[in-house]
Amino acid sequence: MKDIARRFSQNPLLAPNDIPPSTPGLEITCLLNPGVFRFQDKTWLIVRVAERPTQKDTHISFPILTETGKITIIEIEKDHPELIATDARVINYKKTDYLTTLSHLRLLCSDDGINFYEPEGYPLLVGEGRHETFGIEDCRVAQIDNTYYLTFTSVSDNGVGVGLRTTKDWKNFEKYGLILPAHNKDCAIFEEKINGLYYALHRPSSVDLGGNYIWLASSPDGIHWGNHQCIVKTRKGHWDSKRVGAGAAPIKTEKGWLEIYHGANKDHYYCLGAFLLDLNDPSKVLARTETPVMVPTAEYEINGFFGKVVFTNGHIVEPDGDTLTVYYGAADEFVCGAHFSIKEILSLLKYD
Repeated sequence: MKDIARRFSQNPLLAPNDIPPSTPGLEITCLLNPGVFRFQDKTWLIVRVAERPTQKDTHISFPILTETGKITIIEIEKDHPELIATDARVINYKKTDYLTTLSHLRLLCSDDGINFYEPEGYPLLVGEGRHETFGIEDCRVAQIDNTYYLTFTSVSDNGVGVGLRTTKDWKNFEKYGLILPAHNKDCAIFEEKINGLYYALHRPSSVDLGGNYIWLASSPDGIHWGNHQCIVKTRKGHWDSKRVGAGAAPIKTEKGWLEIYHGANKDHYYCLGAFLLDLNDPSKVLARTETPVMVPTAEYEINGFFGKVVFTNGHIVEPDGDTLTVYYGAADEFVCGAHFSIKEILSLLKYD
């Protein structure tokens, strides 16, 4: 299937061996799904770094955090009768689910948007407290005035929820804990208020009733959220039949708020699409693409830790107002980049 993405010729921009692990004894398995922002005239990525111990032939081992932030390694014999390890990302041991890796968030910056490096003096963002013992993942960044809002996935044995931290300088952070409880993720805050309110997209999950749909919420202060409304659902028989979730903050255009989102089918084949929301009432979905704007086709998107995946949390609208530079995770292992035309995406939308 052909898409409209213009992939960087330098892809992958980042691979696991391009940065050092956070802790001796761990190795980086994957770099995933960066949030993106501009700061000090540079392009910055806040990359999810997934780590685990070097694996043995006879055992599976993985790290978790204690509530005080100490890393503990759990090691299990591969032939243990109470181990289910058929998924590269999640295992079940004695009827409890664990992630095979522990994720934290790492800051990298670039002068040209292609070559990224880790600057000195900026902290790693790691899981803290009871609701982040399995790590923090997939950060989205929204800038409102001079404050950056970081929404990310907080993971523990209690489930998957949405955490929030804010910063003005990327060295000091205000921490708000969970703003949306389990099970929820894919939270992207709009980068300006609408009629005096903050708005955000998010994705509650249901395994018994309903589905993995995109919802909208509003807030008086960017911290406390309510007025939840389901706005985008999966589509039977389509590329996004199993789950949908928001990408980065919606892009304000003259036609409406343009959102790049991910969708997957029952075979976990992840693509990107788009939908359009009313400028004054973002609960109104005006249009949606029928076919993806990006599908996994490159070798580094097809083959990796978890293949056949393109997944974005971040983008930059370039000064021409039309070029959209999307940074994305490929095959749950690499960080890549691609250009899109906003006008071209808008032209592909199908209105109700």
